[in-house]
Amino acid sequence: MDRGDSERVTARYQEYLEAFVVRARRVEEHSLAAGWDALVELAEIQIQVTRLDNGGMRIRHEYPAEEVVESAAARLRPILLEGDACFYQKVLKALGYFCRALPQDSEWIRAARDEWRTRVQPTTGEEAGYWVMVSNSATGEDHSLDRHRLAMAWIYGDVVHHDAARRQEADPFGLVDRFRAAVPLIAWAMVGTIELLNFIRVLQEAGHIQLSQRVFDERVALKSTTWEENATVYFAPVGTEPPTAAKTPLTAQWAQLDSAVDLSVFRTQSGAQLLRTGDEAAEPPEAGSGTSCSKPQAG
Repeated sequence: MDRGDSERVTARYQEYLEAFVVRARRVEEHSLAAGWDALVELAEIQIQVTRLDNGGMRIRHEYPAEEVVESAAARLRPILLEGDACFYQKVLKALGYFCRALPQDSEWIRAARDEWRTRVQPTTGEEAGYWVMVSNSATGEDHSLDRHRLAMAWIYGDVVHHDAARRQEADPFGLVDRFRAAVPLIAWAMVGTIELLNFIRVLQEAGHIQLSQRVFDERVALKSTTWEENATVYFAPVGTEPPTAAKTPLTAQWAQLDSAVDLSVFRTQSGAQLLRTGDEAAEPPEAGSGTSCSKPQAG
């Protein structure tokens, strides 16, 4: 490999790692990851069996709310997709390249690759952990599907896509079977993602890789969705051209909104345009200050 090829490979692999760090940090911020022990436990197939007084048995599954797992699946999705830069196996390949002279780290990478394949991309029903068989007494049809395919049907048929083929294959088993098959997969993928993120942090601190510090520091998830900030507000008749940039001087049609202005004008049927400029002394929670225009609804 000549120098040009080496530089291109290095740049591509660094791109994979930086994309993964940003996405993995967002996964790390998810509420399911707030309790590490609980997340690890959730990654295992949990079935509680109780013996009844009449000699029968009762099976109980207890999982987080579906919408909580659904949001986790959405955050994980790019890490599960082979076509995305932050795909887990691409990141391991990149790390293998940078750690090729580090035997101990290379061994960790190989082990992580094998475990991910077994847990997230199993090739047999046995590797998947279990399978479900159902029989329709009305039609006489029998169906059988392993846990991994049921889980994929929930992720890509019920949640992040509407994959018709996956839904059709898994429909005979119902939403409950699809969901409870997906929970351990999602939880384990989160565990594997966060462990790999921490491994990358160690390599970065040791100087074995040189990623942009920005990907470790930038905001990746919102802690709060309520903000208050000081601002100067301007308004103009509907149809007035807004400024083309944050620092563009305002035309004479824009007037400052202050205590002398009757706010009821913004509730009339005619509507209005508003322009807010950020207060330099009190930067908004999001990075940077700027200008925003809006058209309040009439009524």
